[in-house]
Amino acid sequence: MKASPLAIPLENLIERLPETYNLADRELVQRAYRVAEEAHREQKRNSGEPYINHSLAVANILADLRVPPEVVAAGLLHDTVEDTEVTLEDVRRDFGEVVASLVDGVTKLSNLPRVSHNGNEDTGQTGASSSEVELLKTQTPLGRRADVVSETLRKTFLAMGDDVRVVLIKLADRLHNMRTLGYLPDEKRRRIGKQTLEIYAPLANRLGIWQIKWELEDLAFRHVEPDKYKEIADQLIERRPDREAQVGQILEQLKLILTQNNIETEISGRPKHIYSIYRKMKKKGKSFDLVRDLRAVRLIVPDVPSCYATLGLIHMHWRPIPGEFDDYIAAPKDNFYQSLHTAVIYDDGKPLEVQIRTAEMHQNAEYGIAAHWKYKEGTPRDKSYEQRITWLRRMMEWRGDVDDATEFVESMKTDVFQDRVYVFTPRGDIIDLPGGSTPIDFAYHIHTDIGHCCRGARVNGKLVPLDYELKTGDQVEILTAKRGAPSRDWLNSNLGLVKTQRARAKIKVWFKKQDYEQNLSSGRTILERELGRLGIGDKTNFEKLAREMEFRTPEDLYVALGTGDLSASKIVKKLSEDEENVDILTAGTPTGEMASADAVDVVGLKGLLTNIAKCCTPTPGDEIVGYITRGRGATVHRQDCPNILRMRERERLVAVSWGSRVRTYSVPVRIHAYDRQGLMGDISNLLNNESINIADVAVKTSQNLADIKLVIDVRDIEQLSRILTRIENLPNVMEAQRTKPG
Repeated sequence: MKASPLAIPLENLIERLPETYNLADRELVQRAYRVAEEAHREQKRNSGEPYINHSLAVANILADLRVPPEVVAAGLLHDTVEDTEVTLEDVRRDFGEVVASLVDGVTKLSNLPRVSHNGNEDTGQTGASSSEVELLKTQTPLGRRADVVSETLRKTFLAMGDDVRVVLIKLADRLHNMRTLGYLPDEKRRRIGKQTLEIYAPLANRLGIWQIKWELEDLAFRHVEPDKYKEIADQLIERRPDREAQVGQILEQLKLILTQNNIETEISGRPKHIYSIYRKMKKKGKSFDLVRDLRAVRLIVPDVPSCYATLGLIHMHWRPIPGEFDDYIAAPKDNFYQSLHTAVIYDDGKPLEVQIRTAEMHQNAEYGIAAHWKYKEGTPRDKSYEQRITWLRRMMEWRGDVDDATEFVESMKTDVFQDRVYVFTPRGDIIDLPGGSTPIDFAYHIHTDIGHCCRGARVNGKLVPLDYELKTGDQVEILTAKRGAPSRDWLNSNLGLVKTQRARAKIKVWFKKQDYEQNLSSGRTILERELGRLGIGDKTNFEKLAREMEFRTPEDLYVALGTGDLSASKIVKKLSEDEENVDILTAGTPTGEMASADAVDVVGLKGLLTNIAKCCTPTPGDEIVGYITRGRGATVHRQDCPNILRMRERERLVAVSWGSRVRTYSVPVRIHAYDRQGLMGDISNLLNNESINIADVAVKTSQNLADIKLVIDVRDIEQLSRILTRIENLPNVMEAQRTKPG
């Protein structure tokens, strides 16, 4: 029988505390440990280890960031109020208002209905941390689970604008949970890893904490794409001796050159992170073999003039690679990151990446907003820290306008976590917007009234459509009407006209100010038109739909649609998820589960080329076997295929199984449009971009009008809604709707 893991001794944490902590600071941390250890004494983690190990691990991560002692103490106590008999008043009495406020902040992040191991909601002790309770919530039904997770994340982001120290504790908590994720089932690990890549790693990036960001990314990637992770990790290990020898020689050469030119420097090889290698492979469309030669070094020099002098010396000795130079010192990244980046062709003819920065820039790059405490002890006022806090709050100034947790989280992904674009007004002012922003987003950023009156835009002197995605360096001019109002289409997410929550919030406020009867009528029209277009208007119980969308009456639902608080796409998604509507597309003929080589997994041979045998044409559900063909990978046959039964070379047979299968439905669609050249081509391209198969097509034209009948294969009603909306948005198209078969 395997022995239970032992508790980690407190001494490990005490040794890691910053040397700036005085005796009172250290005594505070020790008292917090004693309270946490006693409170969690009977609790175990999924691994079987004492629960206090998690609290200590969180505190260790925070100590490495050199945060104030109150934050380390709060890290030790962060689960006591929620998971033990300790109350917030106990913490306030024993540790003071600051620690109590931090513990309260973290507790509120997870203070939601619990789920016990048997799947029932529970408010009792689970023996798990608040973060582990968050993971246990994955046992709830899908819709409820999404709501719980989104609400937890919404509270995290709200806390970020109030006290960034709360978020540092939350990131440390998530990091340790990712380090110990192996004790959970595969599906939960993948789901939690995906959430970490989408939310927590970008959050660490926005705060500029590279140390936490890269580890969260690698740990999450390991669980989301285990095969890819192992493939890259194995190849890195295999090539490590050669790579380290090469980098060692490069470091000696660089040190010699810089010493000869009287530049003091600290030189190191830059670590390669598996997730960043994977992203580079995807971005450049290359295999690992084609990116493995990218060596990277980091040079830390005394001051900014030395940065540029070092850059000049490197470019004098080796040829720079065009397009690979970035000056983040003169133009820092939006999370305040500063460094010079370049890439050169080294003596062996292979690329070498170089980063050049000062010690302070390096500290800021590694620790981000936490560098305020790590390197600024004793400074009464840190302007860079205040700038970061102001910047975070400015990006989240819309947060009070969004009550819906899911919408809030999606808004964070677009408005805060996405990369930024920097565009110019006609006067030359620089405007900072989230990546993917459109001219309408730009207009509302300038002024609410300009947004309301926006009717078109010129980018770099040329007219562009309102769904044009702005790029860094664009000069944008908004064309306005003297008197105007926003269009309800701007809130239609299928059209992509508005991307930022800031603009969406201002549009919704405008519609809320309109007359109640007008909003009621507009909302009813929007819903009836959408459901009619999808061919499900006569199948929908509006009373039941209103209750499921948490409205008292259908009228309240219509008003919410009219004001923009609720989108038609959200209603369509709800209808498609409802178990009573599983046959909502059965009026069309199910096309079944399409058999393709991509849907086949070869057991033990990931990535092997596969082909579907034409002799027996297996379909999903059939029992299948693979036959290794020289030069053509594995051919997939039915197990009862005559060719397989007659096979003599049995050693060439391999086990295969069907991978993920997608059930599609054939749906008839009718499009009315004014005929023009290229119309059918535009429709085909749109469907192709959405990976929609066209099963049948018929076109009739009369007196400059086109009547187009299609049969398309779609996954669900939500995808059909998006397709019809996008088709109707094409020039000359008047209407696109689902029709009855026949």
